[in-house]
Amino acid sequence: MGNQKINGREVAAKLLVEIAQDVAALKKENWDPKLVSIKVGDDDSVDLYVRNQKRNADKVGIEFVERHYPAEISAEEITAAITNLNVDPTVTGIIIQRPVPDHLPIKALQETIHPLKDVEGMHPKSIGNIVYGELELAPCTAMASVELLKSTGVQLTGLEACVIGHSEIVGKPIAFLLMAEGATVTVCHHLTREVAIHSRRADAVFVAVGKAGLLTGDMIKPGAVVIDIGINVVEGEDGETKVVGDADFESCLKTAGWITPVPGGVGPVTLATLMRNTVTAAQRLRAHYQMHFRDGTPVERQYRPL
Repeated sequence: MGNQKINGREVAAKLLVEIAQDVAALKKENWDPKLVSIKVGDDDSVDLYVRNQKRNADKVGIEFVERHYPAEISAEEITAAITNLNVDPTVTGIIIQRPVPDHLPIKALQETIHPLKDVEGMHPKSIGNIVYGELELAPCTAMASVELLKSTGVQLTGLEACVIGHSEIVGKPIAFLLMAEGATVTVCHHLTREVAIHSRRADAVFVAVGKAGLLTGDMIKPGAVVIDIGINVVEGEDGETKVVGDADFESCLKTAGWITPVPGGVGPVTLATLMRNTVTAAQRLRAHYQMHFRDGTPVERQYRPL
């Protein structure tokens, strides 16, 4: 089948059904997944994302707790708050909502989250594990993008893929996830001389740059899968603003075999992936604590070096 839109909402719905079953299984063992959201300052777009996170958590039975801190909070204070969550055995996942105020070092804060509770897959340990083929806990958007590619039924082994954009949380993780599946990957970035040369030979093109209309139909080969991760707000001819991706949807649709729309493509699956990561984190945390139990009696409830 050609020229098909990939319905991210349908893919997400199927994932949520499976996740709900995993949550129910954890609860039978008295391991209730609990995801804590950390938001600093006020941002309407973040509020929307948090509401969507909570809505998905409610669907699958994950407890979702919101922690909202003032924009002027110091790095030391927010670090202390994260550290307290790390040692709270009832908390199985922590997510820092972006953006954070400029005075807060987001990378350092992400490193503060214990790897066992890193549901965003952003801790350096989580990122590094992807290189070694441990794919269970990776950045949500990257995992969602690969999940959408899999939903088309395309065989990843031997696939020729082109990733346009090499950010630490999307482009690079996508490349490693694909390579772990047996694909051959080319990563393009702002210094790549002729992006179209690479994208035209690819069976699947991922674009995550943040530039509306960057990828056009003449830059992909017939039948290719296009996974559009970009989110851009543009003004239409009627003066109304709308959200579009990095691909020129109409021209790419004429050439592509499959393509994700924006919105309705990667976004819903990213939220579902966050829920799946939360379950994975809970399962790993349970296994970690069980290592320190003897005959049902807790031996130690503090984290040990990983």
